[in-house]
Amino acid sequence: MIHYTTERLHQALKHFFGYDEFRFTQLGVIESVLSGADTFAIMPTGGGKSICYQLPAMLLPGITIVISPLIALMKDQVDALLANGIHAAFLNSSQSADEQSRVIREAENGNIKLLYIAPERIPANNEAFFMFLRKLNPSLFAVDEAHCISSWGHDFRPEYLKLSVLKKEFPGVPVIALTASADKLTQNDIVERLQLHNPHTFISSFNRPNISYFVQPKREAFGHILEYIKKHADECGIIYALSRASTEDIAGRLHAAGIKAAYYHAGMDAAERSRVQEAFQRDKYKVIVATIAFGMGIDKSNVRFVIHHDVSKNIEGYYQETGRAGRDGLKSDAILFYSVGDIIKLKRFIQNDDNPKQAAISQKKLALMQEFCEHEGCRRQYLMQYFGEQFPAYCGSCDYCLSSLEEKDATIDAQKLLSAIIRTGERYGAGYIIDFLRGSASEKIQAAHKELKTYGIGKNLKKEEWQWMIQQLLYHKFIDKTETEYATLKLNEKGWKILKGESELKLVMKKEKEEVASYEEQDYDKQLFHDLRAVRTDIAEREHVPAYAIVPDNALVDLATYLPANFDELRHISGFGDYKISRYGAGFLTVIKDYTQKHNLQSKIHFKKPKKDKKTTSAKAGKPAFNTTQNTTLEMFREGIKIPEIAAVRNLSIATIENHLAAYVSAGELDIFKFVSKSKLQTILAAIKSLGQVFALKPIKDLLGDEYTYTEIKMALEYYKKENQ
Repeated sequence: MIHYTTERLHQALKHFFGYDEFRFTQLGVIESVLSGADTFAIMPTGGGKSICYQLPAMLLPGITIVISPLIALMKDQVDALLANGIHAAFLNSSQSADEQSRVIREAENGNIKLLYIAPERIPANNEAFFMFLRKLNPSLFAVDEAHCISSWGHDFRPEYLKLSVLKKEFPGVPVIALTASADKLTQNDIVERLQLHNPHTFISSFNRPNISYFVQPKREAFGHILEYIKKHADECGIIYALSRASTEDIAGRLHAAGIKAAYYHAGMDAAERSRVQEAFQRDKYKVIVATIAFGMGIDKSNVRFVIHHDVSKNIEGYYQETGRAGRDGLKSDAILFYSVGDIIKLKRFIQNDDNPKQAAISQKKLALMQEFCEHEGCRRQYLMQYFGEQFPAYCGSCDYCLSSLEEKDATIDAQKLLSAIIRTGERYGAGYIIDFLRGSASEKIQAAHKELKTYGIGKNLKKEEWQWMIQQLLYHKFIDKTETEYATLKLNEKGWKILKGESELKLVMKKEKEEVASYEEQDYDKQLFHDLRAVRTDIAEREHVPAYAIVPDNALVDLATYLPANFDELRHISGFGDYKISRYGAGFLTVIKDYTQKHNLQSKIHFKKPKKDKKTTSAKAGKPAFNTTQNTTLEMFREGIKIPEIAAVRNLSIATIENHLAAYVSAGELDIFKFVSKSKLQTILAAIKSLGQVFALKPIKDLLGDEYTYTEIKMALEYYKKENQ
């Protein structure tokens, strides 16, 4: 057992990795590992899982063994560690016998702190390999992507099952298991199969606030994808497709349109896959079109968008795939094109599974994926609740929350639907009921049913609108659906009340889609950022590593914001540890010095306040952290400058300035009555309650009328959420 003070761990984090503070539950996880306990960490993709074992590895004696599922992932991790001056290596089938022998010698001589190996290297009967491991006297085993050990998980790998032998062969060595996405069933399975002993379990928030989620109908998908990529021409992204043929087709069409795109799938030979992945890592390709064979553990921090051309098989996979965007914390998009046709294809694949138990699990997970795609509500809330985390019904950054909403009295249409279900004997599924309502002449509609009064009474709505109505009635539990192979619709007590006219049905639905709100970006010098990125590219090419392994984009944003003038000031920039400052610092500082002299600028490092002690800034303290641009807005507002003037001076939109101030209202640091009178506040709060806490501006504005401004409503909403959290 090794005990380090929190201060010492912060110093180590800064020294080795250049970060000022721990994220999510990193600190608790690291303290658990150093105490010698088995540890289980669930942390969102991009949340910094690797630090949870890499930092302990630097503080523990001897070597840390990391079990990692993919060769590319090992190489990425080792490249990043070497760029930080940390001795790391990997052993896998991509190396020659001589290369493997060299790594083994280096490890046996104590010259390696982290050794990455594939799970295939640890079969239960490989005594020679265990003799090698015993020579190394490991201090820690880290099992990355631990969900692969569970048949309940979304990416089960049989070779992971043999990892339970680690606790048998090395009972005194702690094991840390890490994953980004696992439901409760999978979590329990991981602990049991790895034979972890009373593990300390840490579950971070699954929320990735910098990712905006969009689900769109799959109509002219390629045209929409091409339009999006052209608008984001200087950014990197991943497009996922179900089939190998689709990846090749989409990549070819993008390439023909002038986009630096390539495809990636398991049908390619290993050398070609490696070439494509490395070219993407080094920004030679801007877009990769891939099957899910591409991506597990991809450590490229500057992926700005992930597009699903086809539907994912389950929510865990979708969540993990979207999490490959925005690992540096900057604004990123996750866009999914949805069609029922994709669901039908995936069902066929699952039905062909030789393992009935596994097929049943997969079918259930696919049904929940379909429910997510068809959900009429906040996408982020649905994802969070899937993983057991509560989240408000409005996030402000998904296709639903960014749409105009309106309340519709759907009682009459619902009664038509419910009547159709009853009149046909509650023995049919959604497709038959919709065809019956719309008066289909198809032979599948029974002749007796065509004589019923309700036949054809639903011609006023399109097929898609009836599908939406059924989804809403199921979601709000007015009807039930059987779990049989051919799911049929049935009324329940709530549905009967609607049918009899004893209660009304009002649904909140989307109107036309508004333009996506802009993510609040840090105020930085765009030209200097471009110049610094060129410096980083030169260094990366010289050292034969991906550019983000030198420093990530968010570090360049900080450099272009605070303009550090010397090495001491450079230490305040996140991502610059002692090794990187000594090795790369001079190159960045030279460019900043030339730029500031040319434009008569001064260092702004004094605006970058030192991080407070973690105890005072944790979520438990209840005080959110505000960035420099928000603080600047607050100071100007407190000096009596009006919101439009602040926006004009700072070259930001009025909406952005209002968002800054709304955050302070939400935190209780700005008086609500600076924005809205007491009488108006009470009226707005009443309107929010009457709409069932729909946290969107438009419905409230429509209800209140022109006497109330959007600014007043926005501030009142933040006040309401603060008072009711």
